[in-house]
This record gives sequence, C-alpha cells and structure tokens, in this order.
Amino acid sequence: MNNNQKNILNVRDLSVSFDNLEILKDISFSVNEGDFLAIIGPNGAGKTVLFKALMGLILYDGEIKWRENIKIGYVPQKLMEKAELPLTVKEFFILKSKKLFFKDRQLVDSITHELKSMDLNPSILNKQLTNLSRGQMQRVLISWAILGHPAVLLFDEPTAGIDIVGEENVYNMLHKIQNERGITVIIISHDLNVVFRYANNVLCLNKELLCYGTPEQSLTSEQIKKLYGESAFYHHLHKDNL
Repeated sequence: MNNNQKNILNVRDLSVSFDNLEILKDISFSVNEGDFLAIIGPNGAGKTVLFKALMGLILYDGEIKWRENIKIGYVPQKLMEKAELPLTVKEFFILKSKKLFFKDRQLVDSITHELKSMDLNPSILNKQLTNLSRGQMQRVLISWAILGHPAVLLFDEPTAGIDIVGEENVYNMLHKIQNERGITVIIISHDLNVVFRYANNVLCLNKELLCYGTPEQSLTSEQIKKLYGESAFYHHLHKDNL
C-alpha cells in the first residue's frame, strides 16, 4: 500500500476566526490509517476548535480533506450534565442507532458487543445515566462512539475527571480496540505520559502549529517549555517521572 492509499486526512492552511479574533492560523498536517495522533497544547490553544473544524461544525479557511465516505466517531470532553439526560443507557444508544440499524436483534447484539469491548456488563443498559460513575459514563460514551464501526475516533480529553486507575483502563481499552480494528485515533490530551506511551505522532498547538512528528523527535524539553511555559514544564516532567 502506498502512502496515498494510507492517507485518511489532509489539513492545509487551516485558519479559524471568531468575531475577527484569530483562533487558529495556517495549520497543516496529515493523518494516515492506523495512526494514533495526540493533539497537545495549553488551555485556549484552539484544540477543541480544531476538532469542530475537522467535523465540519464551524466555518474555516483552508482545506480539510477526509477520505471519501469516511465514518467518524466522536467523544466530547463533556456531553452535558447527566441530570440533563433523563435516559437509560439503552435509550441513549437508541438515539444514535436508529440511523444505523434496522433489526432490533442486530441493534442489541451490536450495543452489547461495544459495551463488552469497554469492559462494561450489558446489564448497564437498564441503568439511568445519572446513576453512572464518571468512569462508567466515559466508557459508555466511547462505546456509543464506536457503535457502527467508524474508521476514525476523535476524543476530546477522553479521561477528563477520571481517577488514575480509571484513566489507565480507558487508554488500555482504546489501544486494544485500535489494534483489533485498525482504526485511526485522534485525541486531545494534556498528559505527556499518555502521548509518549500510545501516540505515534503528536501535534503541538497554540493557535499556530508549533511541532508535528513523533513524540520522541518533537517533544524536546525546549519545545515543552515553549508550549507550556517554564513552570508547567517542570510539572509535566515531574508527573511523567512518577
């Protein structure tokens, strides 16, 4: 397979402005099949805005070119307060699945399969979303995102608000799913340990593209200082050496 056949996304000279305020400027990068791309940067760097542009949810200048007929799954950093969703897990899945499935048995089997892939017992289908722990809710959201077998998964801080053990479990399961299905993963993360452990490419963003390449080559101490500042650099360094 040549590089053109592997390519799944090309972004060229992407810029986004809101009310004449420039949020992203001249961002260019590409993603191949099976990549695990981590997007990192300080708060306000434009990471979530980049995701919204990739999904066609906002206006932008430049070019975003996905492979034709690509299917994308998305897990937001925060869907909304669970109290605002008076639904069971099953009802939550049905909101999406009506467009994907035509037979009830196929639907139940598919949902069950995705829940099990995230180490969730199918009995959780009868629980109210408001009664789930943060870790359970996040795994339900990931199961929801992979229903229908998308080729690409976009995750905005997939373990935000989850404890260290839960975070480790989520990333291990994501890595397992990626290996089994050959999917492409693009995540927004603040955890450099996760970047070095799972990502084959990293994109450093602070309104502009500061680095793009393998973590080993791109995330030098000088680049991390430039991205996060001196004090944040030592915080990341200390955390990653724990």
